[in-house]
Amino acid sequence: MSRIGKKPIPIPDTVKVQIDGRKVRVQGPKGALEWELPARTNIKIDDRKIIIGRDGDDPQAKALHGLSRALVNNMVKGVTEGFTKKLEIHGVGFKASLQGNTLTMSLGKSHPVVYQVPPQLKVTVEENTKITIEGVDKQLVGQVAAEIRALYPPEPYKGKGIRYAGEHIVRKVGKTVQ
Repeated sequence: MSRIGKKPIPIPDTVKVQIDGRKVRVQGPKGALEWELPARTNIKIDDRKIIIGRDGDDPQAKALHGLSRALVNNMVKGVTEGFTKKLEIHGVGFKASLQGNTLTMSLGKSHPVVYQVPPQLKVTVEENTKITIEGVDKQLVGQVAAEIRALYPPEPYKGKGIRYAGEHIVRKVGKTVQ
């Protein structure tokens, strides 16, 4: 058995889980998520716990078993607690502002960079340089954070750019005159 896949997922009292064939629906205080189980896996609810099983012992079935358990666990965690990613903007004159679902950033280019935030996520900007992304879907929160970071990744000489909060940038030494 997969070490991760065989662990049961406890269902909190505030969460409602529905299984409809291969579809799994999870509802909680923060929202609702839906996902379809891959082939070769099965799911059942027993004593307020979700148990994921698999058909077969080949490497693909084992991989899908652990993956399915991790994704369903993230769904339960997402609808109860939610997920958060924080980004920081470093650089002179670099700043961000939010109007509705549009994130507008000045990143040292000749034009402002505009990013449309998906409606499922909540984005906040503090001090014009700190961006917080919150949502119930872990994959979507991480994907949006990665897309925003990719607009101006941190460069190694001055450290300018958009980085994750707490990310360490390895700095390079510039040219020296002899």
